[in-house]
Amino acid sequence: MLKELLSGVVAVEKDKEKIKNKLMNDLANLLGNKLLEVLEKHGEFEIVLEDAVIEVDELRILIQPSLLRRMVEVPAVEEAVGMAVTELIETKFAEPEMKWDGKIVEVNMGATPSEGGTRDRSFTIGGETMPPIYRLLGVEEAMPHRPVIAMDVFDMRIPLPKSIKLHFDEVMDDPAEWAKRCVNKYHAEMINLHLISTDPYIKDTPANEAIKVVEDVMQAVKVPITVGGSGNPEKDQELFIKISDIVDGEKVLLNSLNLDMKLEDIAEYIRNKDCIVIAFTPMDLDKARELNRKLFDYLPRERIIMDTNTAGIGYGLDYGFSVMERARLAALMGDKELQQPIAAGVTNAWAAREAWLKMDVFWGPREIRGPLWETSTALINLLAGADYFMMMHPFSIETLNKIIDYLMRFSPPDPGAIMDWVGSELG
Repeated sequence: MLKELLSGVVAVEKDKEKIKNKLMNDLANLLGNKLLEVLEKHGEFEIVLEDAVIEVDELRILIQPSLLRRMVEVPAVEEAVGMAVTELIETKFAEPEMKWDGKIVEVNMGATPSEGGTRDRSFTIGGETMPPIYRLLGVEEAMPHRPVIAMDVFDMRIPLPKSIKLHFDEVMDDPAEWAKRCVNKYHAEMINLHLISTDPYIKDTPANEAIKVVEDVMQAVKVPITVGGSGNPEKDQELFIKISDIVDGEKVLLNSLNLDMKLEDIAEYIRNKDCIVIAFTPMDLDKARELNRKLFDYLPRERIIMDTNTAGIGYGLDYGFSVMERARLAALMGDKELQQPIAAGVTNAWAAREAWLKMDVFWGPREIRGPLWETSTALINLLAGADYFMMMHPFSIETLNKIIDYLMRFSPPDPGAIMDWVGSELG
């Protein structure tokens, strides 16, 4: 008897692992069946362990998919609907139609001899009835007129990134020659002339002298021009009044009017001129509405372009383009106070030090990085709704022009061709 008992103990020791696994499986099955029974009866359950000690390194309770399927019985379709299914209902996909009630005002810039001016071309911007992103689907109403790019010219030599200066260094002391370089060599559509020397804290150039620069530039090139001041409200107001006298008939853009000016004076004066005004506000939709509303009392809507302000990548571009996008969507939804074309000062991208500073090799050469910084800023503004761009680097402008050309000739995609591609065999 003892011998048999000892042999049994040895057998147990040898099959210890096997017995352990069997006990665990039996326990799991018992627990699983008990859980299933409680769940099927009550819909929910609670496990309470009393006077229990569990000594384990890791405890897992797994409810296998097969157990879940047993827990929830899915009735047959016939039982669920109370009748047998004899056929499937056929339906066709209807592409959702977006309806927009508003339309962006069309603004004409520049005047040819036949239009009463001396420019060799003129441009119309605005007229959109859909967001610009629809141009990627070939919808012409999203961009009925080609966006226009103007190249920046300054009335004095200013510090510029090396990658820009190498294109203009020898003409930066002569605004007229600078403008000619932009048009003759880099095919600028428009010139955006900045009279920054008029700033009282820079050179305080008198308005009478500054307008001579405007006349020189208009003689040097025949493209439409924009004339900007220094940003000083009092000096710019005096300057714009004098400029509006000498450029009457040319549909020149004045850059820009803002809420810090005495709008009742400047707007009233240029009411009978044909100047176009850019209404500037600092990334604030409420102020954009307020400024437009005040200008509407003096000027027709066809002579106002909004500039809601933009910045470069990493320096506030997200704020700039989101305000621009909100303005455009509100306008298309019927907000008449925001239905003006949008100008974008993309040159602001160069304020970001990453656009011009010599940095780690990881960032790439600044000669390429800078133009890419400006191009990316412009492209984002384009897709947010901008119609008029102020830029500097020739390569950035060339790239954006190619993108605009592509969008303007884009046609609706052929669904059949897409399905053929999806179903084609490779190799």
